[in-house]
Amino acid sequence: MARKFLYVVAGLTVLVFAVLVALRLFAEDLTRFAFVPDEAFTQPPPADRPDYAEARFWIARPGLESNPAQWRPRLSAPNDEASTAPQSPAPEAQQPDALEPLPVSVFFVHPTSFISRDAWNGPIDEPTARTRAELFVRGMGSPFGQAAHFWAPRYRQATIGAFLTDDPRAMMALDLAYADVLAAFDTFVRETPPDEPIVLAGHSQGAFILRRLLKDRVAGQPLADRVAAAYVIGWPVSITHDLPAMGLPACERADDTGCIVSWLSFADPAETDMLREAYSAKPGLDGKPVGTSPFVCVNPISGVRNGSAEAARNLGTLVPDFETEPMAMDAELVAGVVPARCERDDLLHIGDPPDLDLGPYVLPGNNYHLYDIPLFWANLREDFRRRMAAWEARTGTPR
Repeated sequence: MARKFLYVVAGLTVLVFAVLVALRLFAEDLTRFAFVPDEAFTQPPPADRPDYAEARFWIARPGLESNPAQWRPRLSAPNDEASTAPQSPAPEAQQPDALEPLPVSVFFVHPTSFISRDAWNGPIDEPTARTRAELFVRGMGSPFGQAAHFWAPRYRQATIGAFLTDDPRAMMALDLAYADVLAAFDTFVRETPPDEPIVLAGHSQGAFILRRLLKDRVAGQPLADRVAAAYVIGWPVSITHDLPAMGLPACERADDTGCIVSWLSFADPAETDMLREAYSAKPGLDGKPVGTSPFVCVNPISGVRNGSAEAARNLGTLVPDFETEPMAMDAELVAGVVPARCERDDLLHIGDPPDLDLGPYVLPGNNYHLYDIPLFWANLREDFRRRMAAWEARTGTPR
């Protein structure tokens, strides 16, 4: 039975950026008290390092009985009303489970599921965080669920407060989370077929980590020739301070491969001060402050950098069903409602707030961060398939 994941994903992920709301409403000291740990950072002993040769340190990987990324939403019923009304998904999106697996290995890094000010990093075996992480993989990793091999590690993620302070302990926490993901990625590379393309994907903290992983494991390395695409969603990729170090260019066209897709979603009117403050607080991959440098925006509907697409081209937005118990909520795929356009501020604008019941989790300033992937679930899935087809055509990789 499909769990009604989107309500939970929205309700839990919102806490990752909730402090940005507090910055607008409350004093800075109250915000820190609520979200930033006051504990000393203690480096865990080497014995606590996850051994990614063991299946228990993975949410999904080949050989496990279940793969949350293979979850699929309900499809909306056909709509015969005016063309401006929500439409059922396009034919290619209506039979998701009938599609053959794509010969690709996907490495997906989930966003923050550990929410506490009692520690800088979450234990891998913390039950609530584990359940949340699985829900995130189900809701945000599922556009890539057609991959023949899908991997998603558990890791000692930094708590949300690490993103809200320049305290040196925060960077220590992020370094620890990164070290885990890097070790998981090394296991992933060793155990995937050496002639199979790789796709990297992550959202929020997962995207923040992927930026650095690309710098350390892809840029200038033979592995770069196997990376078909990197989806770094929900965290800005600075064109000046990040992109040159990541080893791959931004995707320019819908059929580009070996490139980076990234976007951050806002409805209009967009108020972006809080986002830009958080962005500028972290250094770029070159070690320099990102400041007001521009960042990458690839339109998830058209697949084109700095592109624009009308709502009719949106193959399907995940819409939660709030009528029944929240923890068991389904999501319906509704097409033709949400447009997208990259604007001069480098953000992805979706026009007026969509006339869909997505829940009360839009952040101040019409920030749709929580819905970066759900808004464009079916198009992201098609983008993945399209780039893999282009990769096959370019490299001759058999499907």
